[in-house]
Amino acid sequence: MAYFNPEPPYQHGEPLKVGILLANLGTPDAATAPALRRYLGQFLMDRRVVEIPRFIWCWILHCIILVVRPKKSAAKYAQVWSKEGSPLLVHGQKQAQMLRGFLGQKINSPFAVELGMSYGNPSMQFAIDKLRAKNCDRILVFPLYPQYAASSTASALDAVWRVLLKTRNMPAIRTIRHYHDHPAYIAALAQSVREHWRLNGKPNADGSGKLVMSFHGLPKFHLLKGDPYHCECHKTARLLAESLGLNKEEYTVAFQSRFGRQEWLKPYLASTLEALGKAKTKRIDVICPGFSSDCLETLEEIAMEGKEIFTHAGGGEYHYITALNESEAWIHAMTTIALENLQGWVTNDWDSELAKKETEMTKLRAQAMGAKQ
Repeated sequence: MAYFNPEPPYQHGEPLKVGILLANLGTPDAATAPALRRYLGQFLMDRRVVEIPRFIWCWILHCIILVVRPKKSAAKYAQVWSKEGSPLLVHGQKQAQMLRGFLGQKINSPFAVELGMSYGNPSMQFAIDKLRAKNCDRILVFPLYPQYAASSTASALDAVWRVLLKTRNMPAIRTIRHYHDHPAYIAALAQSVREHWRLNGKPNADGSGKLVMSFHGLPKFHLLKGDPYHCECHKTARLLAESLGLNKEEYTVAFQSRFGRQEWLKPYLASTLEALGKAKTKRIDVICPGFSSDCLETLEEIAMEGKEIFTHAGGGEYHYITALNESEAWIHAMTTIALENLQGWVTNDWDSELAKKETEMTKLRAQAMGAKQ
């Protein structure tokens, strides 16, 4: 059995393209227990996600978690699943489509955009195969994680490297590490908040209202071992607050999605919401700056569970501010960030007629040397 994957069909004279690979976490194929079992089995076996010794973790995962959790998770996914499918996948596909259009207005040289997931479908293998089939010899990996974390950004890059390990004719690769403090990203977040306030009114600045910025949590030991995620989350929060003109009393930062018994990054969102509710806070608006697309963690955990915790504890109005999704400001930010990282690979001076002549000459030279195509 061959170690390397087969190369895509090639014809001499085809113009080379630049590929942009949008990389996200992943999603189950359906809101069912079997689909969740497959997805969680892949996700939770990633060594960057769970750093427990394998011989212990495999027993816990296969004998406990994958027996109990899929059914419960499927019920939660069913609450947010749309007619189009998984929210994360639907938004990701729309982001890819809109980015193609925005980039097409900025550059003339040929390019392609595909969405790939670390776990589930469309897989990184599928996305990279599509880019290479379109004759992309250079690929920019654009993780849809503004803040770098080993368990998210690095895991997505691992998935890319695993594909390339079995690729004979490897493309050139560039990667985006993070953009947690990029002005265009901060501007997109600020605009989403302002638009929410325009439609729903702004919380009072007298202490009766607050903006809660919730980021996905990580085990605390990740921070202690050198992961910069915690610091990058706080920088994003500070820059967003400054952009909105908020003082320190008007916003707070918390971390969600805790799993297991070990200590995670604090303060925990659930505890924060409960405390704000008990303090009779009249209104809170919750935004998740680390999520480029709405998904289970935002639509169910934040918009539904979070509201229940806050109001049950005695709080007043509860508003969830949707993720950036395919808002024009976010696609503009993605375009800006992509173009900064594509310098030297794409140009607005590309001449299609000249390129056509050059590729035709390449084809003729190859045929003169005996090539069949």
